[in-house]
Amino acid sequence: MKETIIQFGEGGFLRSFADVFVHKMNEQGLYDGKVVVVQPIAKGLIPVLNEQKGVYHQFLRGIEAGEVINDCIKVTSISRGVDPYTDFEEYLKLAHNPDMQVIISNTTEAGIEYLGTESITDAPPKSFPAKLTVLLYERFKQGLPGFIILSCELIDNNGKELLDCVLKYAGLWELPEEFMAWIQQENHFCNTLVDRICTGYPKDEVAELTARLGEEDKLMNTAEIFHLWVIEGDFEKEFPLQAAGVNVIWTPDVKPYKKRKVRILNGGHTSMVLAARLYGLSTVKECLDDEFVNAFLNKTIFEEIIPTLGNTEEDIAFGKAVLERFANPFVKHQLLSIALNSVSKFKARVLPTILEYYEANGELPKCMTFSLAALIAFYRTDEANDGEDIMAFMKTASVADILKKENYWGRDLSFMLPEVEKYLTLMQEKGMEQAFRQLL
Repeated sequence: MKETIIQFGEGGFLRSFADVFVHKMNEQGLYDGKVVVVQPIAKGLIPVLNEQKGVYHQFLRGIEAGEVINDCIKVTSISRGVDPYTDFEEYLKLAHNPDMQVIISNTTEAGIEYLGTESITDAPPKSFPAKLTVLLYERFKQGLPGFIILSCELIDNNGKELLDCVLKYAGLWELPEEFMAWIQQENHFCNTLVDRICTGYPKDEVAELTARLGEEDKLMNTAEIFHLWVIEGDFEKEFPLQAAGVNVIWTPDVKPYKKRKVRILNGGHTSMVLAARLYGLSTVKECLDDEFVNAFLNKTIFEEIIPTLGNTEEDIAFGKAVLERFANPFVKHQLLSIALNSVSKFKARVLPTILEYYEANGELPKCMTFSLAALIAFYRTDEANDGEDIMAFMKTASVADILKKENYWGRDLSFMLPEVEKYLTLMQEKGMEQAFRQLL
C-alpha cells in the first residue's frame, strides 16, 4: 500500500482519531494509503512505533444510545515513523514522494508558533511550522503538487494560523516569491475542529487488556466512542471519510461548530471542575454521579449556556450527548488535569457565555458566576497549576483586583464583584455542600 499521508504527532489523540479513520477507509476499500508519522519534538514514541511496525490496538469505549460499547480495533494504517532529529534526510525524502497528498498535525495548542529564531539550515528547525516550511520548500523544488493540510491543534483558525507562520518563515529565510505563491495556491490549509476524548495508554488496566489481546502492546490506546471532525472545504473525493462512516462535516465555515463545542463541552467542564474539586471530588464521572454537581452541570448547560447559543434542537441534542460522554464509565478524567491553566480556559470557554447572558438578560448567570468564585477559591489552594506569576497573583490578590485584571479576562469584570464576593463568602463560611445547596 502506498504512503499518502504525513502526520506530525505520534501521541494518543491522533492515533485514536485520524489513524483509526484511515484504517477504516482502507479496510472498506475506499482508500489506498498509509500514514508516515513524524515526531515533532526531540523525544517521543517513534522508536516504539517502529518496533511494532506501526501496529497498535485502539480501545473505543463508552455509552451509545444507552448501551455500553467496549470495542477494540487493531489499527494498521501507519507504515512507519520518522524522527527528524535523528534522520533529517529521511524526513526531507517524504517531500519527494508524489503519492503524498495529505498532511495532518496535532502538535498541541503551543505547537503552532512563530519563533523567528531558526535557520533554514537547521536540521531540523525547532518549531513545527518551521519544520513544515522546510518540507514544503523541498516539495516545491521537486516540482510536485502541494497538500491538503488538516491542522488539528485546538486553537481558533488553526489552518490559517499555521499558514501565517509558514509564510513568515518563508519571508524570514528570503525564499523565492514563486514559492510563496505556491504555498498559497497549491496547498489547502484547512481550519478544523476535532472532538474525541482520548484517555491514552491505560496504565491502570494494562494487565487486564493485555490478557484480552493475548499479546503485549506498548502503544495500546483508549478513547471514547464519540467523535467529530469538522473541516473547512470539501475533499471527500480525495479523502473519503464520510463514505467510510466517519462523523465528518465538510463545511465552508467551522466557526458555528467550534462555538457550540467550546461553549457546551469545554465550557461545561471548566464551569464545573474547580467547584467540584473544592467539594472533594476527583473525576468527571464522580461529578456526574453526585446529586449536587450533576444538578449544577445540567443547570449550567441547559439554562445558561445553550440559551445564549440559540436554544436550537441541535444545541440541546449536543448538550445531552455531552452529559452522556461525561458519564462514560471507562473514562477516568481527572479534575486536576482539566484544571490546568484555568484562568485562560475560563476566559476562552466560560466568560463569553457570561457576557452574552448578561447582555441578553440584564443579570448574571448564577452557576457560571458561582464558578468564577470557585476559581478564585481554588487558586488560593496549593492544587492550582498555572503560570507562576498567575498563581502568585491569584493566591494573594483581592477579589476586586482579580476582577479588574484586564490582561487575564480581556476586559474589566468589576461589575461582577458583588455576586462573585457573595458566592465566595458562602463557600468560605458554609463550605461547598451548603454553597451548592443554596445555589440550586
